[in-house]
Amino acid sequence: MQKKNAGNYNPEVELAKGANLTAASYDKTQKITVTAGKVTVGGTPGVVVISGLATGKLEPGIDGTIDLWLSIFRYKRPDGTTNHVAGWNIPLALKPKQTPIETTKAFATYINTGTRPYKAKAIGSKTKARLAIIFTEVTRRKS
Repeated sequence: MQKKNAGNYNPEVELAKGANLTAASYDKTQKITVTAGKVTVGGTPGVVVISGLATGKLEPGIDGTIDLWLSIFRYKRPDGTTNHVAGWNIPLALKPKQTPIETTKAFATYINTGTRPYKAKAIGSKTKARLAIIFTEVTRRKS
């Protein structure tokens, strides 16, 4: 949703705004750590690192899952409109013995095929992998 808002546009302030990235693992053996916790409008990626083979989801409930959250935020565009970006909860059920690279690739596929203004890239190995998430919505600049 966009709303016209009078006032001065400060690119340094507006491009530093973005979603807070948080994560949690509810798996006994696969862990997730947030190493860069803000996905900014200006292109700074949020990053998580996943390690360990997953125990996996063996029964109903939250055990055996890993979750990412991107918070709600607002930013002003150069044309004076204010953009509201919805939050996003991304849960993933793990398979037994799922590797960190398999988990990051599953998150990347989900994010990249979604309709939200984010893209993700997974890199790593069977023992440790990294997921970088960037904000992709184009901001209009004054000419």
